[in-house]
Amino acid sequence: MTRILRISLWLSGVSFFVWACFDTRFRDSEGFFCGGFCVPIAVGMALVILGCLVNSRIKKSAFWFTLALIGQAVALQMIEAGPSVRYQHYKSLYCLLTEVHLLLLIYIGVQTILVVAGFRTRWPIVHAWIKHTFKTWQLLCVGIIFFISSATLSIKISAFVAELLFSTYVQTVNLGSIILMVWALPNDVLTLWKQRFKRFFGCLENQNVEKRGSIDCFVILAATWVTVIAAVLSYFSYERHPHIPDEVSYLYHARYFASGMLTMPVPPVPDAFNIDLMHYEPDRWYSPFPPGWPLMLAIGVIFGAPWLVNPVLAGLNVLITYIFITQIYDSRTARNVILLICFSPWFVFMGMNFMAHTFTLTCALVASLAIIKARNTGDSIWGWLSGAVVGLICLIRPLDGLAMAGLIGLWTIGIGGRRLKLASITAFILGTIMIIIVVLSYNKLLTGNVNTFPVMAYFNKYYGFKTNALGFGPERGLDWKGLDPLPGHGIFDVLINANFNIFSINIELFGWSTGSLILVALFLISRTMQRSDYLMLAVIATIIGIHSFYWFSGGPDFGARYWYLVIVPCVVLTVRGIQFLEKTFETDPSGSTGKSTYVIIAVLALCTITLVNYFPWRAIDKYHHYRGMRPDIRYIAKEYNFGKSLVLIQGKRHPDYASAAIYNPLDIHANASVYAWDQNPEVRAQVLHAYPDRPVWIVNGPTMTNGAFKVVEGPLSVNELLTREN
Repeated sequence: MTRILRISLWLSGVSFFVWACFDTRFRDSEGFFCGGFCVPIAVGMALVILGCLVNSRIKKSAFWFTLALIGQAVALQMIEAGPSVRYQHYKSLYCLLTEVHLLLLIYIGVQTILVVAGFRTRWPIVHAWIKHTFKTWQLLCVGIIFFISSATLSIKISAFVAELLFSTYVQTVNLGSIILMVWALPNDVLTLWKQRFKRFFGCLENQNVEKRGSIDCFVILAATWVTVIAAVLSYFSYERHPHIPDEVSYLYHARYFASGMLTMPVPPVPDAFNIDLMHYEPDRWYSPFPPGWPLMLAIGVIFGAPWLVNPVLAGLNVLITYIFITQIYDSRTARNVILLICFSPWFVFMGMNFMAHTFTLTCALVASLAIIKARNTGDSIWGWLSGAVVGLICLIRPLDGLAMAGLIGLWTIGIGGRRLKLASITAFILGTIMIIIVVLSYNKLLTGNVNTFPVMAYFNKYYGFKTNALGFGPERGLDWKGLDPLPGHGIFDVLINANFNIFSINIELFGWSTGSLILVALFLISRTMQRSDYLMLAVIATIIGIHSFYWFSGGPDFGARYWYLVIVPCVVLTVRGIQFLEKTFETDPSGSTGKSTYVIIAVLALCTITLVNYFPWRAIDKYHHYRGMRPDIRYIAKEYNFGKSLVLIQGKRHPDYASAAIYNPLDIHANASVYAWDQNPEVRAQVLHAYPDRPVWIVNGPTMTNGAFKVVEGPLSVNELLTREN
């Protein structure tokens, strides 16, 4: 009978996989998978797991795990995220009742009933453990963080409060499912897994004893895993194509750097080649961004694979993070940190894109590690390296460079660690100054003033004086709907931006259905913090503090991206929260020797659920054709054999023209397809006169077709078009 049940569950699971792959309800109008695809996949996975464990001693745990697995998949379908520029929100009550499938709502209700029933007989034990472990103020603090980080602001306060309550409810139900999962594990299973975890991670009792920086097979596999996953996502979800205006500008920047140019010659009709975040002057045009990241991205351009640069850097960051953490903690903590980073959507998806943040993290880690080497060896060469790399951060993201210069500078003089030798401190300062001179020289070449950054000159010219400046005042900001809610920049803007980013971290850091900050919150109230933990908090406070002077939060692109340098400290504090809970179970009054294993099993279960649910949902629902950007034009060019043609792109500057413009040759008169923005009849006439000998194609962009690029006419002669216009 058991064998029949097992086979039935397996076959049912496989049928859900087949259903998900072939049912058109899980695909959009173009045949791509949509977010709803993740629900039958989660159900199929749950049935296969139950089939494997239906006759095992952990079948009850398997049941609660699959309940949580499906629970998150169901909850994700109640969220409005999608590829547009907005923060995700749960749908309103009306939409939940009218748009969401009734079975999904029923599932949440059934899950709630089962979790409540599961705790009914166990509540006295739970209450006794909580009373023994925490004080009232500690529970209150954790509850507040758990609550306020579960949702982000809405235009209507009533909608915001309702979403806070609902999202907290969903997180609580899923947390209950995970607790019941580990609680159902037999004691001998806990003891067995405790020994396995001890061999793999190290012994909890020997913390702070073993500190080494050697890289073993686990760390190499972790780095490889991150690189491969990020590369796969970049290839299939991101389609090796920039999606954010910043990325388009970065890629142009990298391309002309790779060709040995400091700027590009101005195109014959600038209005026909106008894209966001490019500075146009009478005799040249260029990206206003600092040159550090484009120089690194140019390496990928030279090898024909710029889309692989960030995945490789993300894998490198895993290796450097491990070495760094072993220097200030122990190898057990470092291995836990690396494990969590491997399952961090924030970390992996940031490694998928064309943005500068992954390289910034690389430099921050190298600079910090070099200071540790300088302290341990007394060799000033490490001070030079650290200073130069901090200067390099200023060449990538100046505000992050300022933050790291302050943090590491204080660290070198003995705040948070042993003071460096004077020679190393001097070397750090000189190394930083050496690269800062490069920054100022670059400013001089592009703006004519060493103190004027090109990006500031760009915003001053196109948006108004001081719109992008640090500090407070009514002239700051661009009044972007939903992203910059209040005019100017003041204390309320700081609080709103903080809410945006804290919520994003809670969602994106680990993608857990319980929220990602719960273990950080537990550790912060644990009163067990050590000096290294305060160093992590100092990094977090500095990054948050310095970005509070900037009007923009960073938006919803790739999580709290302006705060990205806090990712390693957040993961470290999460691991310290895990260790705190492990120790509370080790000292449990019941005298059990295996209960500390509850914590790591629960974390591994949450990471597995993230891998099954959150990664594919986010890749499909948000980042595929994110912001309407699509690479279709490169396929159309081959299909229609554009060759040396003039291709007029109709639609908006972004995403329609920006999606095509990135495939323009740097030499706008080269023997290749030239893509121009068909902005209006006047611009069209000018660009036709500029390219009189080329065949012309007219292509509608995504905002006009509500889908892919579409050739509507061509090839046409310039004279034919000009005659028709007249």
